[in-house]
Amino acid sequence: MADVRDSPTVTDYPDPETADHITYNPSLATLRGYSSHVETTTDYGAPAYVSEYRSRSAERTKNAVDDGFGAEDFRVFEQALDWVRDPHNDVVCVDRVVGRHGDAAHVCRLFVPEEYGRIALAWAKLLEPAEGADPDFVTVQVPDATPEPTIRILPEAGVTTVLGSDYTGEAKKSFLRLFMLRAKQRGGLGLHAGSKRVTLDDADGRREVGQLFLGLSGTGKSTLTSHGLWLDDPEGVEMIQDDVCALLPSGTVAGSEGGGLYIKTLGLAADEQPELHDAATDESAVLENVAVDDDGSVHFDEPRHGRNARAVIRRDRLASASEDVDLPTVDQVFFITRNPLMPPVAKLTDAQAAVAFMLGESVETSAGDPSRVGESIRVVGTNPFIVGPEGEEGNRFRDLIATLDVQCYVINTGVVGTDDPVDVGVEETVAILEGIARGTVEWTRDDDLDLTVPASVPGVDVDRFAVADRVDGFADAQAALRADRREYLARFETLDEDIVDATY
Repeated sequence: MADVRDSPTVTDYPDPETADHITYNPSLATLRGYSSHVETTTDYGAPAYVSEYRSRSAERTKNAVDDGFGAEDFRVFEQALDWVRDPHNDVVCVDRVVGRHGDAAHVCRLFVPEEYGRIALAWAKLLEPAEGADPDFVTVQVPDATPEPTIRILPEAGVTTVLGSDYTGEAKKSFLRLFMLRAKQRGGLGLHAGSKRVTLDDADGRREVGQLFLGLSGTGKSTLTSHGLWLDDPEGVEMIQDDVCALLPSGTVAGSEGGGLYIKTLGLAADEQPELHDAATDESAVLENVAVDDDGSVHFDEPRHGRNARAVIRRDRLASASEDVDLPTVDQVFFITRNPLMPPVAKLTDAQAAVAFMLGESVETSAGDPSRVGESIRVVGTNPFIVGPEGEEGNRFRDLIATLDVQCYVINTGVVGTDDPVDVGVEETVAILEGIARGTVEWTRDDDLDLTVPASVPGVDVDRFAVADRVDGFADAQAALRADRREYLARFETLDEDIVDATY
C-alpha cells in the first residue's frame, strides 16, 4: 500500500500568483467568459449550463480515513498535481473562504481547466473572497481527465481531487466536507443543516429563537429554512444558512457559505416560493441543468436534463437572508423525515434525538442517487459527507445538545399512514414550526409510538394525523420498524449503548 506521507499537501501545488500558465482569481465576468461556448443565456441575463454529470458520484468517492487507499488511489492525486504543474495547460485558480467564525473559517483553493470556468463561477458565488491568506484546503477538478468520475480525499492534508466529473456539486462539497471534519476535530460537530432565526413578539415578550433543520438534499431543508412562517412585522424570520453548519462547543452555529445558496429548482414556482424564484430568475444567478430554451425561456417545471436541476443564487437577492452567517445560539433542532409511520412532529429526549440523528431516515432524491429516487433510505446525520466513525458522531451530537440544552424534534414532511395516508401540507408544517417556536404546542405521550407527540397545535387538527388510525396492523408494523431500527443502529460499533436502547 502506498504511504499517505508521500501524497501531496496544500503546499505542493504551484503558487498561482507566480505561475505563468495559471490565471489567479479572475473576475466573475472572466470566469463566465471562459465557458461562453457552452452557455445559454436566460431571458433575464443569467448564464445556464448543462453538465455531463448531474449529481454527485458518491459510489466513486473515497477518503483516506474510511477507505483503504492503495497505489492507484494515490496516483489520482499525482495525476491532478501533474496537471496543475504542466505549463501547457490553461489553469484557473480561485480562492474563497468557507465560514466567517474564527474557530471555523478556512481558506479554500480551487483549480479547474479554463474551459470549465463555469464550475469556478458557480462555486465562487457561494463563498466570500479570501484576503490573500494561504489555503487550508485545495481541490483540483479536471472533468476530462478520466472516462468516469474518480474522487479521492486526503482529509488530514485538506486535499481533494475530482477527476472525470463536471458537476459543480463536487467542488462545493469537497470543501464543505473538510469544513465539517475540522469542526469535529475541535470538539464541535459539522452538520448538513440549514439554520434560521425566528423573531417573536408575543406574550413572552420580544425574543429570538434559533432553529436548525437537518435533512438530505431535496427533502425540504432549504424550503423550511427560508420559509418566513407567514409572520408579520415586527415578527419575522431570517435565513442564516441553508446547507452546512458547524455546531461549536460554545453553542454557536457557525455558517459555511456567505455568498450564496445552491438550490434545487425542479418545480420552483413563483406562487409557492416567491423569494427563491425571484433570486433564481435574477441576472446574478447561475443555472445548472435547468430546462432553458435557445431563446432564453426558463422552464423550472420541466426535468429536461434530469431531476437534479440547480441554481446558485445570491444571498443579497433574498430578503429573508440575514447579513449574518453564524447563529449565536440554537434552541431547537428539527430532523426532516418522510416516513409514513411517523407523526407530523414528535418531541425527542436527548437520547432519542441521537437515535434520529443516527437513523437519518428519509427518501432518496435526485441529488444523491437518481436511480433510486423515492426509495426509503438511512443516512447518518442526513449527512453523506461524514469522515471518520459514524457512531462517534451520534455520541458527540447527544453530548452537545445535552450540554447546550437544545430541544430536538423529528418532523414528517411527507405523508402519515400507509392504508389511508394523509399529506402533511405546508400549512400544517408551518403551523407546527410556529407553534413550537412560540411554545404553544401542548404535548402528550404516545405509548404506541414511544414518542411525545402533540395533543394540540394552534391551527392544526392533530387527530387527522394519528398514525395508528391510518395503518392496518399498526402494532406489528411498528414493532417491525423498531426492531429494524435497532438492528441498524447495532452496526455502529462506537455508538453508545444508551442511544441504541432509546430506539423508538
